[in-house]
Amino acid sequence: MTRANVIGSGPNGLSAAIVLARAGLDVEVFEAEAEPGGGARTLPLTLPGFLHDFGSAVHPMAAASPFFSSLPLADLGLHWVHGDAPLAHPLDDGSAVLLQRNLADMDQQLGADAQSWRRLFGPIVDHWNQFSQDALGPVVRIPRHPLLMAHFGLSAFQPAARLVSRSFTGPRARALFAGLAGHSFLSFDQPLSAAVALVLGAAGHVVGWPVPRGGAQAITRALTTQMQNLGGKLHTSRRIEADDFLSLNGDRALWLFDTNPGQMIAIAGDRIPPRRHRAMLEFKPGPGAFKIDFALSAPVPWTAPECHGAISIHLGGSYEELAASEDAVARGHHAEQPFVLVAQPSLFDSSRAPQGHHVLWAYCHVPNGSTFDMTARVEAQIERFAPGFRDCILASKVSSPAVLESMNSNLVGGDISGGAMTMGQFLFRPTVHGYATGNPHLYLCSSSTPPGGGVHGMCGFNAASLALRRITA
Repeated sequence: MTRANVIGSGPNGLSAAIVLARAGLDVEVFEAEAEPGGGARTLPLTLPGFLHDFGSAVHPMAAASPFFSSLPLADLGLHWVHGDAPLAHPLDDGSAVLLQRNLADMDQQLGADAQSWRRLFGPIVDHWNQFSQDALGPVVRIPRHPLLMAHFGLSAFQPAARLVSRSFTGPRARALFAGLAGHSFLSFDQPLSAAVALVLGAAGHVVGWPVPRGGAQAITRALTTQMQNLGGKLHTSRRIEADDFLSLNGDRALWLFDTNPGQMIAIAGDRIPPRRHRAMLEFKPGPGAFKIDFALSAPVPWTAPECHGAISIHLGGSYEELAASEDAVARGHHAEQPFVLVAQPSLFDSSRAPQGHHVLWAYCHVPNGSTFDMTARVEAQIERFAPGFRDCILASKVSSPAVLESMNSNLVGGDISGGAMTMGQFLFRPTVHGYATGNPHLYLCSSSTPPGGGVHGMCGFNAASLALRRITA
């Protein structure tokens, strides 16, 4: 087999294409949208000169990705921009707790809880290279570093609520950990809600939470250029349908799908054996995102001065408030005071907006497929910690779950995580084999496969590596 077709040009699809092209296969990537990148696109969503990240904005996992680290991305134009601290979490007393790059600097942020913070994150931070190889690989396998992964698993498989209650006594550490756990899209009483917090927090201490200069599209451009340098081809505005299999040597080519499982079924149909076909159709999406992009006349007027030095801001106040917000979403409701994730890249990257102006990226969690307008609630949370924020708004672009899905069909119901992170889907997403479908020509390589959501390319790398091993065996 000498030909490979990749459907979808998100970071995972492009990573898969690079692995396959590097192995000598003739690779073509087919993208339905006019611009490549999937969730890693930068678009003029509001006013001329204001560049907004459509999907992902802040990229700790990209900076920490073992696969991306193996590529000459800096030579291809990808340059990371850092804030003074990776993350700020403002509180109602006018202060903010920071996630500091240096783990030792957490003493001044967390006081008596700093020792517990180091106990949780220290082993991962100290052994990040070994940890990331296991944590970002296929789930169901023997880890290369079993003792390290056992330490991680003892904490990661707990609900965040239990881990927080056992580890922290002060409100600052509890709030900071809650914001990290909120990225899981899980209620804090659910298993695995602590896992995402541990990985993202550790990544912040190791590589920071940077943004690409010029926006997320810089990641896509670098990956695309690397793939093309290896002989791969990219076709945009080229949606693949079921009938395209035969015209594209479907029975003789290797196919990798950077799509959700439902899309793969719609295209591949009965070429996937019935048992795997059924499992993929039963794969459940996670909650949705409600996103707003703002064009601003000035920086956000945060009350806490620490917030002016961080690109990423977690809004929601105390641990208890964030827990209530995520619990509401898990039960199918809309939080009155939602957990809002904010990025302000133009504070440190002037290419994003006209001189003196700024962009702001913000979203909250909502039930999958929600049609409820969260605009007022999102703006109220920002205004709560930055009085006068609304006076800075020049324009905004609201992206409901339906709008997100219309701009990227992988985002079913606004799900940006590649599927609900239940225990079953964490272990077998979307099948026990993760990437394989039972058809030796067809593999899934999207964020619906291990290790899941985030811009890191490891789903594509893992799927393509497996496919190569099987066709050369």
